[in-house]
Amino acid sequence: MWHHSAVDTDILITVLAGILLVVAAVGTIYPILPGSLIAIVTLLLWAWAMGSWPAWVAAVLGVLICVVGWSASAVLTGRKLKQLEVPRWSILVAVVGGVAGMFLIPVVGLFVGFGVALLLSEWVRHGDLRQAWHYSVQTLKATGTGVLVEFTLVCVAAAVWTVGAIAHFWAG
Repeated sequence: MWHHSAVDTDILITVLAGILLVVAAVGTIYPILPGSLIAIVTLLLWAWAMGSWPAWVAAVLGVLICVVGWSASAVLTGRKLKQLEVPRWSILVAVVGGVAGMFLIPVVGLFVGFGVALLLSEWVRHGDLRQAWHYSVQTLKATGTGVLVEFTLVCVAAAVWTVGAIAHFWAG
């Protein structure tokens, strides 16, 4: 017969939080899921459920790291796109192309569709394929840099959470 205990609940909640942090990391790379937001909510809910000081310290540090990653991603990408003077409609066309690509080409379609649609929109904008290629590559580099920073910092937040989870069970 299964006997319910607080430790069993803590373990279950911690395992679920770990799974959600993996989903969050994937969400930073595959932007259909709001990766940083999932990580922030997961960390706060986990700390609230655990209720220990190690859990809260890990959650607050993890949330701060996620916020920095999320902000840095937006700032780095936005600054480069502004510098390149890439219009919003060009990015919107690329996003629509990415979503369409997701359904047409499994796994990599989001990235292929985004890149192809971006190139086409920039070609329309500039009227020159060579110039469109240059702007598209620069835009993709900026986007990739932002994604890499956000992914890295969500992973760092997950590592902090791991230390907090160990400390929670060690202290408990």
